[in-house]
Amino acid sequence: MKNKDVAALTDKFVAKTYARTPLALVKGRGLKVWDADGKEYLDFLAGIAVNSFGHCHPAIVKAIKQQAQTLMHVSNLYHMQPQSELARELCRNSFADRVFFCNSGAEANEAAIKLARRYGLEKLGGKYEIISTHNSFHGRTLATLTATGQEKVRAGYDPLPAGFRQVPYNKLDAMEAAIDEKKTVAILIEPIQAEGGVIVPHETYMLGLREICDQRRILLIFDEVQTGMGRTGKLFGYENFGVKPDIMTLAKALGGGLPLGAMLAREDVANSFGPGSHASTFGGNPVACAAGLAVMQLLKTGALKNCVQMGKYFVKGLEALKKRFSFIRDIRGKGLLIGVELEIEGSKIAEACMLEGLLMNCTAAKVLRFVPPLTIKKNEIDRGLAILEKVLARQ
Repeated sequence: MKNKDVAALTDKFVAKTYARTPLALVKGRGLKVWDADGKEYLDFLAGIAVNSFGHCHPAIVKAIKQQAQTLMHVSNLYHMQPQSELARELCRNSFADRVFFCNSGAEANEAAIKLARRYGLEKLGGKYEIISTHNSFHGRTLATLTATGQEKVRAGYDPLPAGFRQVPYNKLDAMEAAIDEKKTVAILIEPIQAEGGVIVPHETYMLGLREICDQRRILLIFDEVQTGMGRTGKLFGYENFGVKPDIMTLAKALGGGLPLGAMLAREDVANSFGPGSHASTFGGNPVACAAGLAVMQLLKTGALKNCVQMGKYFVKGLEALKKRFSFIRDIRGKGLLIGVELEIEGSKIAEACMLEGLLMNCTAAKVLRFVPPLTIKKNEIDRGLAILEKVLARQ
């Protein structure tokens, strides 16, 4: 089938929850993907920060294949070696003592919200309220969209669950003023607001949140669905700010392309969950965890160093474009999570780049988001920049 044939099939049978491009991608290798018409693209979106080692990395494919030939699924009523080993790796390399596995970022954040409320009930006299921030994104389940600070995400789902409120991002006084001594149990925050336009907080913001949480005896939850697993040049985004959360959520890049999410927590917080308090049929299944273990091993092979170096190289190239094109307002990010804010509509730029063979996307209306594989090379960045420059020159 060609692009138009696959698109017609999608339009007829798949729920219309996405505004899809006309492309039907059928093959991927490394940084490149191909559509059903045979056209090649540079993928600087990587499944929205999922394919951190490119498409079909041999080590990840090998791990999936070997595990699929051995054991694909059993219930969480039984122990599974890949799950246990991945939990150990995540705990050894983070602040955490315990891991709950699920299948997505929204599920991980749902688990974090539930754990915080159980902790509040058992140890803080029944506190339950979660404070998040304007412009945030935490998922599309009923609880996580209520925590999300974007009205367009929440619209149409009233009545929303009680116990959530939002304050401006990057403003410590607003956060502290919002805390209710009788209700507030946790702050839920993204180290960098990715969906919100790649907003990087000032250097002392996360430290200030940690101090507020310690002083007010509430939990600090980091949503690291996009910033985790090396995306910022550190294994976890919180490492950039010199603080540690009480709970952290992961997904996207964790599974190397397979559905895998995780909620990590300190022991004294995690023990508020007991048998039957939360569960997931497919969470932590052997195949997904085998892929996750392969990702963890690949992150030890120089990917973080490359992420920092190539991030700087990419930003340098983007800064050169900013000098040429006055409608580029700002360039920001960390590692290979990069946003280019424009004074013009970003979706048209993203669409034009796609037609020229470069995939990325627009978020927050005017911000071009680039999240290429952590293994990207200088010559690949140069090719992407050349396409972007060609498109920008037409504006």
